[in-house]
Amino acid sequence: MSILKSLIQCAFLISVSMFCTSAIAKIATEKTLYEHDAQSGESCNSCHAKNQVDAFNASKGNDCQECHATEPDNALVQVGEKTFNDPYANKLKIEPPPEATTGMSVPMYYDETRIGKEPHEMVAIPAGKYTRGTNNRLPDEGPQYIAETKAFLIDKYEVTNLQYKQFIDATKRKSPNHFRNRTYPEGKVDHPVVWVSWYDAHDYCEWAGKRLPTDIEWEKAARGINDDRDFPWGDTFDVTRVNSPVRWKSLNMQGDTMPVGSLEGGKSPFGLYDMSGNVWEWTDSWYKQYPGNTWQSENYGEMYKVLKGGSWWDCSYYQCGVSAPVFNRSYFKQNVRNSSMGFRCAKDDN
Repeated sequence: MSILKSLIQCAFLISVSMFCTSAIAKIATEKTLYEHDAQSGESCNSCHAKNQVDAFNASKGNDCQECHATEPDNALVQVGEKTFNDPYANKLKIEPPPEATTGMSVPMYYDETRIGKEPHEMVAIPAGKYTRGTNNRLPDEGPQYIAETKAFLIDKYEVTNLQYKQFIDATKRKSPNHFRNRTYPEGKVDHPVVWVSWYDAHDYCEWAGKRLPTDIEWEKAARGINDDRDFPWGDTFDVTRVNSPVRWKSLNMQGDTMPVGSLEGGKSPFGLYDMSGNVWEWTDSWYKQYPGNTWQSENYGEMYKVLKGGSWWDCSYYQCGVSAPVFNRSYFKQNVRNSSMGFRCAKDDN
């Protein structure tokens, strides 16, 4: 009996030890992930040996999984054939801005909100026609045609971390991946919320008494109604007006989101901010052909939702490049989340 008792005690101590080790490892992992994220602007070589960095760059597996490992079993969703990249990016001759904050009207990081926690003020977009799409870039972005919308309202800014926190606190919804202890990273109070799926975006807008914009509405708000400009500010790309991969690549920096409304020079004709860059924005529209489009794609239909606007981040596989023209569009399954996807809300103007 004494031997049996000793064995039971030994097994108990081992189980306790394993539990404590697991808990400590989990805490350490969470802390490491957060600290790694906070240092993302630094070179990989500052922490990792060169052979480790080279091995990572050779595989890029985690990069793809950020968007494509979305199935319940975490299996890697097949990536479609890469048929084109961004020709705009290939043509641009970019002079890097003097520093990372060039063009910004506020600091990159701060703790006290200047936007507020309540849902955003909205801008009225009149009913009527405008020129949608392009004939000069990617095959799913045209042909250019005259589209028409009813009058509607749309948020002046992208939804922020602080605003989204009010939603998850009120509804007990799971927090985004970059939150810790159900709050946003230090200094990012007014940065756009990321790591949100289409469902998250849809439900926030509904909670706020709004809805997601359609892609036709979104492009009209970004482009205006008086011309067919390529960017919210005009036809000439300007790296100081947009938080895009081109900006960060020209500075040889990793890049990050910026506080919403940071770039005064990037406003649309209707006074909306960040309609080019910062984060891709979910819309309510399915990815479908434009009228008169003859380019065939198995992805058309009611499988993927459209995102608009481009972002700060350049996927290593797709090489999104500029991702900034008002007529651009991306498409993903509704459950996809990553560090470059956010949203803004719209509303009928009754």
